[in-house]
Amino acid sequence: MDNDSLTTGGFTLPGEAGYEALTLQLAKKWGADVIRDSDGTQLSDDIIQSPYDIYSTVCLVRSHNAWARLNPRCLQQCCIMSRPVIADGSSLTIEPLSGYFDQQFRINLDDDPKEWWQVFDRTTQKEIPVEHWSCDLETGAVTIQNTLPWHRYTVNFFAYRIWEEISMYNHVTNNWGDQEHLMPIDPIFPDARAQILNYLDHWLDTHPLTKVVRLTAMFYNFWWLWGDPKQQRFIVNDWGSYEFTVSPESIRQFEKKHGYRPVSEQFVNAGLYNNSYKAPSPFYLQWIDFINAFVTDFGKQCIDRIHAAGKKAFLFYNDHWIGVEPTGKRFSQMGFDGIIDGIFNGFEARKVAECPAVTTREIRMHPYLFPTGVNGAPSFLPGGNPTAECKAYWMDIRRALLRKPVDRIGFGGYLHLVENHPDFIDYIELLAKEFRKLRNTVRAEAPWSTGIKVGILTAWGHLRAWACRGHFNRGNPYNEVMESLSGMPVETVFLSFDDILSQGIPADIDVIINAGRAGDAWSGGHHWDNPEIVVAISEFIAKGKAFLGIGEPSALEHRDQRFQLAHLLGVDRDTGLTEAFDRPLFKAEDHFINAGISMVDRPATPMDRLFLTSSGARVLQTDGKNPQVVINEPHKGRTAYFADFRYNPIDTRLLHRTLHWLTRNEGKVDHLCPSNPHTDCAFFQKQKQLIVVNNTGSSQKTSVIITDSSRLDFELEPYGIMIHPVE
Repeated sequence: MDNDSLTTGGFTLPGEAGYEALTLQLAKKWGADVIRDSDGTQLSDDIIQSPYDIYSTVCLVRSHNAWARLNPRCLQQCCIMSRPVIADGSSLTIEPLSGYFDQQFRINLDDDPKEWWQVFDRTTQKEIPVEHWSCDLETGAVTIQNTLPWHRYTVNFFAYRIWEEISMYNHVTNNWGDQEHLMPIDPIFPDARAQILNYLDHWLDTHPLTKVVRLTAMFYNFWWLWGDPKQQRFIVNDWGSYEFTVSPESIRQFEKKHGYRPVSEQFVNAGLYNNSYKAPSPFYLQWIDFINAFVTDFGKQCIDRIHAAGKKAFLFYNDHWIGVEPTGKRFSQMGFDGIIDGIFNGFEARKVAECPAVTTREIRMHPYLFPTGVNGAPSFLPGGNPTAECKAYWMDIRRALLRKPVDRIGFGGYLHLVENHPDFIDYIELLAKEFRKLRNTVRAEAPWSTGIKVGILTAWGHLRAWACRGHFNRGNPYNEVMESLSGMPVETVFLSFDDILSQGIPADIDVIINAGRAGDAWSGGHHWDNPEIVVAISEFIAKGKAFLGIGEPSALEHRDQRFQLAHLLGVDRDTGLTEAFDRPLFKAEDHFINAGISMVDRPATPMDRLFLTSSGARVLQTDGKNPQVVINEPHKGRTAYFADFRYNPIDTRLLHRTLHWLTRNEGKVDHLCPSNPHTDCAFFQKQKQLIVVNNTGSSQKTSVIITDSSRLDFELEPYGIMIHPVE
């Protein structure tokens, strides 16, 4: 491994006009080979003409304010439900935008509200006939007649988005003052597509030295509703929802293609919308496919122009990513050369590392070079500690990169903010070298694996591989277990219930994991109402395979058993209707799975109303009343149940041992597994190298068994890494 490969390359630096000396100084110190611009920054000629490759950011839908003012009907829209209002008489007037951020939306009164809007009595869940309500075409206020006192009423309405959400967030976060609010235009309209292509052609002509066009991302942003800032700044932020693709025009085109017109309630769903936690309906999957087909077709036209200009096209898989699922069936048709994603942890690193059909995979590190982080806490402001922040994120990212590599790392934002943080500047130099070591090693050879193949079963399946509703959603058992798996030496695939119905369970899967809460997309929701699913998984287990349920797996409300696989798991959760029934007695016992693990130190949250359904089930942990960890051996298979799971060293080690027990690989559980759960390792057989990492900010000792007669002992510095030769 030559020194140049460790000190330079694979690093993208955010440059900034007015700070040319700093930009070029840090490019050299951090070993950058690329300089990029960011929202709110420009690159000067001195930077552009430097010997570094240039990435230039372009957002295709938000640089057209003058055109948008002349063509206001081509603005992007969404379908929103008004806040519920309680009637106290026989009539009621609702202001649809009350409680929402009035700088984000303008009510669409151009398309006839009587044709497109719906009004509901949410107490009875019945739609109000159009002849019983009217809309003021000046203000958008809706007056409902014949209301019933003390019933809740809402209006589903369409609104133009008059401030693009990412620009809005950056504007507010960075105090851009009276800078013009950027409006997003909708390429669903032919005139808007022509405007975007003309803009792109001009942009390409005026950026001759740009090597990579960094598309941020394509056309439609993830769903982000803002509220009245005096009451509630954000109402919902869902990285996976298609709510910002909905407009009368897109519905018209969907109707033309599919032969029926969706109504607003199919998007609003009584205020639940089609958020990522809601198991998608067949209609919603059809809508996703419709938008994906449109984005793919027009996106390819844009990327073809970029290629014709002699430049590469990279997708920034964030912001306006909607319709561009890399794991979707059309992604390869678009012709992207690379993918970039802003990430915080291991599962997001795997999402980038396993992106198909591109030659370059890059992760944008955090903290972003903004005054505050995404949670509003200070990063580069007084009271912030960007070095500690970055180390914490890197520990989770690094363990995932030991399994699957990416090609590049980088940062975004305002470079000048690092000037007063010399410790951060020095740490990034070390981090960049460390990244290159890992990248070079894992690129050369896939690390040793246990051979265990895990299938994660959700309503989304492969379409949302290594994804949840956004970044790390703490407390979501599916997200937590996915993060643990991201750095484990197992193969992980993502299955949907539709996959099982159409193709069966792949024969090479050893363990199915189903983790979530009752009714959500991760547990499966309505899919468990299909007996074919229950039969298929029951047969899978009966033939000697395994199932791990976490939280409320296979859960359905209002059934004789809440968990539809309770008869196999050996545990169920009371629905509230069976309190009078006696349950099998139990006591917690020691087992292979929890050997050497202090179960009382697990930070998992206990779940109530759990009970055993089989006297043969064995309890490995209890909260004193409810079984919390249960194992069972139905037929020829094995099952395990965790009431909760959190990404931490204890639970990750518990998962490691559980997977070995479920697959009858108990004898191999210690092989190439560090003795200290605060550490991870990866073995590269052909290179005869073992990489060991310390995931904590304190010194750690650990041992790794290489063979039955060979063990290596290590002392690791805080956050340390060692690459050790193995003969």
